Amino acid sequence: MASTLLLVVVFVFDLVAFALAVAAEQRRSTAKIQTEEDSSYCVYDSDIATGLGVGSFLFLLASQALIMVASRCLCCGRALRPSGSRSWAIMLFVTSWVLFVIAEACLLAGSVRNAYHTKYRASFMEDTSCETLRKGIFGAGAAFVVLTGIFSELYYVSYSRANESPAPYSRDAGVRMQNL
Repeated sequence: MASTLLLVVVFVFDLVAFALAVAAEQRRSTAKIQTEEDSSYCVYDSDIATGLGVGSFLFLLASQALIMVASRCLCCGRALRPSGSRSWAIMLFVTSWVLFVIAEACLLAGSVRNAYHTKYRASFMEDTSCETLRKGIFGAGAAFVVLTGIFSELYYVSYSRANESPAPYSRDAGVRMQNL
C-alpha cells in the first residue's frame, strides 16, 4: 500500500514549490532608466524573485528525492512483478523525470537570469536598454511543478501496487509423464 504520509508530504512540498514559483513570477525584477546630465544607466528594483525561484527549485528537488528514495528509484531493489501496474509505473517514472528536469531548468534559468543586472552606462544620446527576465519563465516552471507533482505521485502509487501484487503462480502447472 502506498504511504499516505509520504503522499501528503510530497503534495505539500509540491504545493509550496508551486506557490513560490508563482510568487517569483509576480515579483521578478524590473528596471528603470535613470538619467543624469550626460549619461543614463539602469536602476533595478528588489531582487526577491531570485530567492523565491531558488526556494521553489529546492522544494521540488526535495519532493522528487522523497519519492525516489521511497521507491528506490525504480532501478534498485527487487524487480517488480509483471502487471499493468508495473507498466504504468515505468511510464510514469520516465514522464515524471522528464517533467522534473524541465521544471528545474525553468526555475534555475529564471533565478539566474533574474539575478543578472546590467551595469550599462551610455551617453545621453544613445538608446539605453535594461535587461530583465522575460515574462513567463517562472510561470512555466510553476506549470511544470504541478505536472511533476501529479506524475510523480501517480508513479509512486503505481509502483506500490506493482510491488505488492501477488506473485504469479510459480509451480509447474504442466502435465508430467511418468514411466511405468
